[in-house]
Amino acid sequence: MHVSKAWQPLPRAEVIHAIERKNPSRIPLVMARWWGEGLVEQYGKQLQAFERFPEDVAMLWIQPLEVNKMNLSWKIQTAGAYDSVCVIDEWSKLDEFIEKMPAPENDPQFERLFQEANRFRAHDRYLLFAWWRLFFERPWALRGMQNLMIDYFEAPDQIHRLHTVLADLYVRYLQCAVRELKPDGFFASDDLGHQTQPMMSPQIFEELIKPYYCRLGTWLKANNLHWWLHSCGNNTPLLPSLITAGVNVFHPVQKGTMDEVRVAKKFAGQISFLVGIDVQHILTEKTPSEVRAEVRFLIDTFDQPAGGMCLAAGNGIVSGTPLENIHAFLDEALTYGSWHRQQFKG
Repeated sequence: MHVSKAWQPLPRAEVIHAIERKNPSRIPLVMARWWGEGLVEQYGKQLQAFERFPEDVAMLWIQPLEVNKMNLSWKIQTAGAYDSVCVIDEWSKLDEFIEKMPAPENDPQFERLFQEANRFRAHDRYLLFAWWRLFFERPWALRGMQNLMIDYFEAPDQIHRLHTVLADLYVRYLQCAVRELKPDGFFASDDLGHQTQPMMSPQIFEELIKPYYCRLGTWLKANNLHWWLHSCGNNTPLLPSLITAGVNVFHPVQKGTMDEVRVAKKFAGQISFLVGIDVQHILTEKTPSEVRAEVRFLIDTFDQPAGGMCLAAGNGIVSGTPLENIHAFLDEALTYGSWHRQQFKG
């Protein structure tokens, strides 16, 4: 593994140019050094060698709803697989749950984030205010997967009520973030897809989830924040609705579930992509040369003359991934990505 030159993070304006398709100088790297399950334990300090590769966006992470701190009067079901964990096992408990939801205005997490934001701002970094889970993953974590899927048909009124209070909470956190941190964008997740299609029918999405996406999107647009959404699986049927709701950047366009060429061709100019290299097979199983070829394929597919592309890991890079492959991914993303941008400039 040869040593690459040290690259400097892009100025804030260049990241904005990439998102807004205004001819950026190079393709930003965002969540590219995303160390996933077991990787740090496997390699330890060896991963420090990758710090020469920039992260062009600074992330300000928060947890907006920590149920273990809510002092609920019942015992939370935590046994079993994640899908079966259930916080609100009976809808009769929703009143108390709502009553004990946190007040964002008093959340001490902002004290830490304020210091981080100031440090990043001093270096002209693009800032993302970020948390995991929105209107599918969080209700799934609160009700359990099986209950939630049944709720969509048997308890839509309760789902609307839960989504409404979650939207209220999210907007209040965003209001605090704009006031205290002055971010450029908002990053969140909702794994809306599985390997072949969305987790719910388009009709269910339109009726029970999209209205709350639209509420967030309207608020974010009014406050000049870009909306970045992570959603694993096949989201192709939902992309038109996500665009309508106001999502500006979509991640990761998961390989094997979404057709990259088709997606790039159909939605170019309507939404920007934080394209994630496949961490399941490409990074773990291929040679460095094959990893570089995949990076070039992604850039050739998604990088448009005006921009509209950032590069990331598709998810956390897991243990067993060869260091040489991580280096090939990051190095090719910068070297080929920069060259590719120059071709558009003539």
